[in-house]
Amino acid sequence: MKRDFKLSVAGGGGNFFYGLLALLLAAGVAYVYWRYARAGSPDGGARATAPSAPPVAKSRPAPGRITPLPPRADTASATGLNLRAPNDLLEVQVALARQAICPGSIDGTMGSQTRAALRAFQRLAGLPVTGNWDAATRGRLSLAPPVLTNREITAADLARLQPLSFSWLGKSQQSALDYESALELVAEKSHAHPALIRQLNPGISWASLAAGTTVLAPLVAYPPPRAKAALVEIHLSEKALEAYDAATNLLAHFPCSIAARVEKRPVGELRVTVIVPDPNYTFDPEIFPESAEGRELGRKLVLPPGPNNPVGVAWIGLDRPGYGIHGTPRPEEVGRTESHGCFRLANWNAEYLARLVSVGTRVVVLP
Repeated sequence: MKRDFKLSVAGGGGNFFYGLLALLLAAGVAYVYWRYARAGSPDGGARATAPSAPPVAKSRPAPGRITPLPPRADTASATGLNLRAPNDLLEVQVALARQAICPGSIDGTMGSQTRAALRAFQRLAGLPVTGNWDAATRGRLSLAPPVLTNREITAADLARLQPLSFSWLGKSQQSALDYESALELVAEKSHAHPALIRQLNPGISWASLAAGTTVLAPLVAYPPPRAKAALVEIHLSEKALEAYDAATNLLAHFPCSIAARVEKRPVGELRVTVIVPDPNYTFDPEIFPESAEGRELGRKLVLPPGPNNPVGVAWIGLDRPGYGIHGTPRPEEVGRTESHGCFRLANWNAEYLARLVSVGTRVVVLP
């Protein structure tokens, strides 16, 4: 702001003094006004207005189809290794698993879960959805060698092993519900069926392994999550769970077990309310009326965490009492057995899903 002031000296020294004083006062006022107009506050910082309430995210409809994307880069491609097409079904399963498209426990055979994983990949890649390892899929599905790796059994691995009690009371008294055998540990860490691990290591005596022993196993690691899940869909008829980002791109596809009784399958929309890694488990005899031990106990028990905990290594609670998505001590049975009401995943899939979702994530259960 610019202002012009005239100073008259006709009135003598007194008038000159008061005129000068007026000029200084006016200049001070003008300077303060200019500072406020420029910065909005005396210290030069912008003023912030706190929102009265956090914004509420609008619900999104379930995606009618997956947005086709180019196949995601194999997790090993960043190392500069050459990608190639899989040579057999074992390599197909490893290639799918490295993209968080789980074919079930890797076993080198073509079963319903591998076909479901192929369909998920074909939708993701914009291919005809056949569920077969056909020519079009061979041209898009790739992986980086090595497919198998030598995994060393360490002293720390062996120190984890402990027998698993057959009774609920015995389980509640254990320090942890950890792996029972090195075979179980290697199979789970490799996303593989124990029978495949035995087949790959015919000369190994699993009951008497020493620290430093190396065993052959699939080399599988899920990619770091590239986005948070905005939606989880559970398809009851297919016994499959899929996670999508906000643009409906597929983030993960997993086989899952569902409730044995139809009335225990909550079709509709749910929300994630809690995410618990390495949870303990409260055994309630009322939930297991078929358990003679539970009827005799007549009280609840708290079981310690571990991969052989009834809910595995992760619990994702839903906004319906008693319902959640969780792991399992028997990953090779996922999708082939039925639960008391929750949605059961292999431990490695439950652990990965827990990284994708947040409290409030939508979970839509479809027939």
